[in-house]
Amino acid sequence: MRVTDVLAHKGSAVTTVRPGATMAEAIALLTRHAVGALVVTGDGHSIRGIISERDVVRALHVHGSALLGMTVAEIMTVSVTTCVPGDEIGSLARTMTELRFRHMPVVVDGVLAGIVTIGDVVKSRIDELETEHDQLVGYISAP
Repeated sequence: MRVTDVLAHKGSAVTTVRPGATMAEAIALLTRHAVGALVVTGDGHSIRGIISERDVVRALHVHGSALLGMTVAEIMTVSVTTCVPGDEIGSLARTMTELRFRHMPVVVDGVLAGIVTIGDVVKSRIDELETEHDQLVGYISAP
């Protein structure tokens, strides 16, 4: 299975935030959209960074309640690992596990085109296993 298959099922919508937004605004977006990360972009196309719940918790530990008035740009992860629609989901699973993150933006020609989460990766693997199981049962049960 490839990233394009996941996006075909879940859609390409990505919740984004501006780098100058306050962390209070970013936390509100995370909550409102029930997502674990926001892609940081100034123009809706190019990726400037990513801010995850993990980033929020770490920053809260360091800055306390002052975090709420800080900007997203002050907290965001700048080095963002991305993928393209043709990438294999298994490859993403390895990368996400090794680098210990759960959200990978999808880019096409340098433009934000979607996002894949570790939940999407797990779901696609479960779907593959169920399909394989059904095929094996059909093969064994065939006269």
